[in-house]
This record gives sequence, structure tokens and C-alpha cells, in this order.
Amino acid sequence: MSEINTPDRPSTEPEKVTEPHWERATLERLMMASLDEQRTARRWRNGIRLAWLVFLAALVWLGMERGTSNADISRPHTAVVEIKGEIASGSEASAELVISSLRSAFEDEGAKAVVILINSPGGSPVQAGIINDEIWRLKKLHKKPIYAVVEETCASAAYYIAVSADQIFVDKASIVGSIGVLMDGFGFTGLMDKLGVERRLMTAGQNKGFMDPFSPQTEKQRLFAQSMLDQIHQQFIGAVKAGRGERLKETPETFSGLFWTGQQAVEIGLADQLGNLDFVAREVAKAPEIIDYTRRDNVAERLVKRFGASMGESIGRTMTAAPTLR
Repeated sequence: MSEINTPDRPSTEPEKVTEPHWERATLERLMMASLDEQRTARRWRNGIRLAWLVFLAALVWLGMERGTSNADISRPHTAVVEIKGEIASGSEASAELVISSLRSAFEDEGAKAVVILINSPGGSPVQAGIINDEIWRLKKLHKKPIYAVVEETCASAAYYIAVSADQIFVDKASIVGSIGVLMDGFGFTGLMDKLGVERRLMTAGQNKGFMDPFSPQTEKQRLFAQSMLDQIHQQFIGAVKAGRGERLKETPETFSGLFWTGQQAVEIGLADQLGNLDFVAREVAKAPEIIDYTRRDNVAERLVKRFGASMGESIGRTMTAAPTLR
């Protein structure tokens, strides 16, 4: 008897499952991955091009800003140059920026007098010395009076600059003086011994590791550093005496690094009289209109500096100590 299959009876053979066109799907995925990689590379190229475009635009803007001067300001006025914050290379109170501002102020025929408006605790003796020398040169060249007006603080390197002015005006509560030099740092040799840490410093030259905080300091090195500080101190003292002349009432404490209030500074000859910027412009310079010649880093300059730093920043840095007038 033959067996008849009916529709209601399922087949006992397994059904073959196949994925149609798998080769095509794989190729499509590979092509999409390649396209994504090309798009990413294109975005990077466009981003770099845009960054360079911004950089070049900043340079153009910077050139235009630097090309603008106050030479067209011919009406009578008092020219002001601010010295604020730490006096250091790269800061807004650097010799480069301050001298550029001072030259513009002295060269302007409308400026009847120049005022350096000071609010600084001090900084680099090198930067202060460069500014001091340039002020003396500009005074002699242009025959124009220059006054220093102190706000809150005029100490150390800031006072080094102030003494080059014809007169120094202060507020009665200003802080003035601190005619001294310091070099600060730390020594960790005792702590390293307690922790069992060995310092492995290799040098060529017996004093090349001088001022290294992890190495002991010899008496010879200490004396050498002290002689260097004493020499810079004498340079500072010479600048003060040259600037203040007979007005200075020298005492044993004058050059000891002490500082005084503005009222005391007038009494001992470190300053001439009490007065603010408006007073000097109105009563001394006889030119009440005040025009600021202070050169500052603009947005373009900061952008250029940051871009340059990000493109070529140095990884290794050397720990050093430098004399400071503070």
C-alpha cells in the first residue's frame, strides 16, 4: 500500500537556511568604512587649514594694531604709561611693552608730560634696569618731564623704575621701598635622606648643579650666590642715589629691604609729595586731559602666542632660580 502525504502532515526533512547576497553586504560595509575614513581625514585637513587661516588673520590684525600709534594726538595732554603687576619678561610690565609705550608717549608732540602709573610689588632687576636706562635716555632726548605716580605699591624693581622719574608722587597709604634683592628656593636633601631617596644627578662641571633643590649646597656656592646678590644690590642702590640725589635722607635702614608708607616715604626722601594721577596732570603737568599710551597684549597677540605654544611646546623644563627685586 502506498503512503499518501497530506497537507496537514509536516515534512521530517530539515529546512536549509541561507543568507542571500552576503558577499554584497560585506562589500557595502567595507565601502562605508572607507568613506567614513575619507570623511574623517577631510575634516582634519579642513580643520588644520582653518586653524592656519585664523593664525594668519591674527597676524594681519596684530600688524594693524601695532601700526596704530598715538602720533596723531596733537592736542595738549598728559601721557600715561601703566606699570602694573610683576615686572618680568613676557608680562604686561615687561621692558619690551613698557619701553614701547614710553617711546610713543615721549614722541607725541601733544604730550606735555609723561606719567608712569605704578602698582607693582617688583620683579626682575634686569627688566627694571632696562626700563630705568631707557627713561634717562628719553628724558635727555626729548627734554620732556616724567613723573611717577604710585597707587597701592611701588616696591623693589618697581621703585628701581620710579627713581628715574623727575618726581615721585604717592598716596599716604602707598607701600614704597624694599630696596633689596632676593633669591629664593627650597632644599629637600634632609627629606630625601629620611625617605631613602637617592638623587642621581650627572653634570659636567663641578658647579653645574648649583641651586639644584635636591642636592646639598656647599659653603663656596652659598658665598658665590651672596656676592652676586650684593653686586645687584649695589646696582640698585646706585640707581636710587642717581635718581633721588640730595632729596634722599639716607639712614642705615634705607637700603636694608624695608618698606614704608607713602607718608613716611616723603619724609625720608624716597618720594616727593602726596598726589594722584589727576592731581599731577592738572596741577603739575598743567595738562588735565589724560591719554593712556600703555601697550597691552590684545586678543590677536594672545591667540598667536597660544597657537605657537600649542604647535611647539617644550616637554622638558629645567628648574632654575634667578635674582628678584621684591
